[in-house]
Amino acid sequence: MNLSLKIAFNTLAQFVGKIISTILGLIAIALITRYLGQKGFGEYITIITFLSFFAIVADMGLTLISSQMLSQPNNEKEKIISNLMSFRLVSAIVLIVIAPFVVFLFPYNETIKIGVIIASFSFVFIALNQILTGFFQYKLRTDKISLAEVIGRIAFLLGVIIVWKLNFGLKGILLAMVLSSFINFVWLFKESKKFIKLKLDFDWQLWHKLIKKSWPLAVTIILNLLYLKTDTLILSLIKTPEEVGIYGAAYKVIDVLVTVPFMFAGITLPILSRLWATKKLQQFQQTLQHSFNIMVILALPLIFGAQIFAEKIMVLIAGKNFTASGPILKILIIASSLIFMSCIFAHGVVAIDKQKKVIGAYIFVAITSVIAYIVFIPKYSYFGAAWTTVYSELAILITSLYIVWRYTKFVPHLNLLFKSLLASLIMFGALYYLKDINSIILFIIGSCFYFISLYLIGGLKKEYFTFSHS
Repeated sequence: MNLSLKIAFNTLAQFVGKIISTILGLIAIALITRYLGQKGFGEYITIITFLSFFAIVADMGLTLISSQMLSQPNNEKEKIISNLMSFRLVSAIVLIVIAPFVVFLFPYNETIKIGVIIASFSFVFIALNQILTGFFQYKLRTDKISLAEVIGRIAFLLGVIIVWKLNFGLKGILLAMVLSSFINFVWLFKESKKFIKLKLDFDWQLWHKLIKKSWPLAVTIILNLLYLKTDTLILSLIKTPEEVGIYGAAYKVIDVLVTVPFMFAGITLPILSRLWATKKLQQFQQTLQHSFNIMVILALPLIFGAQIFAEKIMVLIAGKNFTASGPILKILIIASSLIFMSCIFAHGVVAIDKQKKVIGAYIFVAITSVIAYIVFIPKYSYFGAAWTTVYSELAILITSLYIVWRYTKFVPHLNLLFKSLLASLIMFGALYYLKDINSIILFIIGSCFYFISLYLIGGLKKEYFTFSHS
């Protein structure tokens, strides 16, 4: 199977799996928001956000490093993946021990503090899943990842339904999350045994190499966390749980959307790493360009479409109590579209092993973003948080693109970007006059207008998306 077919198969497998898991996830969120209300959902978001800080620190960039290291020629695959799993297990256990102690230093209510203790177990299984995800990305068998995610989402949805029926409250929701993460891990681990024999391995010399290789990426991820999650943390400390819930509901939609670029970039990372390691610069640049093209045609219509039916989306997903999340979604959708494009270049930086070079820029973005959150959130609440997020993602896009250009001389061609922009404007014009009809029908009509317009102006040519052989 040539490279284009492998990418197509993996993309299709993840696309189908992602559609199913996204639908299941949105149904679960719809039930949770309606069951917990603004206040309870705000507490739920606060718990997840608080633990995210510890989970990202514990990750140390190993999810991306695993895929990159396994793609290098002449590496001992079994030894590397076993040590990655062992290292990740240790760091995850440290998370479980530290996070519950730290949360009691914050002025949160007892519900949130107990919730952090419960949910921390879920993050351990998620941490182990991430290493297995890197392995299956390297093997170009992301169908296994998709199936595991769907199984985990089914388990979570069933758990949420049981919690609602038996009225177990927020703690029940968190326990369902732990169970679904465990099931996801067990399934991936079972599937990995068909390809490789995993065991606990504590090769200190290799651990030192892992730390040396991953720490620059770990620093950038931590800084990335600061500018992405500090907004919710500050909101939770100075605003009401209801406001956190309103902001968090819109952010959950964004979290769903941005799984698409990270999914696709995860597929292309081992390919880019392999092309760079074997000095196939032209093919590296072509793969990067075509990856960028795919992200562009997906990202731009999101911005224009959301301006028409953001409120409809939030009511459909979260219920009428979350109508106020609509205007926030209109802003955050811009940030998500920037992530679609920056994600490709950020993974390109990892592929060429230049993680250290972006640390300075990430420090600047993190510091300026946190300052902006502190200044604007007290005055403008979640709107100040949302616009600061847009600034942060734009800065990261520019930085990642610059680093890739500096070391590979890659400059993206923007022909398709302008065609996609024109098609998005045509779609927007059509949707504006039809905005009062059913949101699902509106989405279908908008998609048809966009892709037909893009096709007619030459934006769906094969040359934009055909990957060369590795």
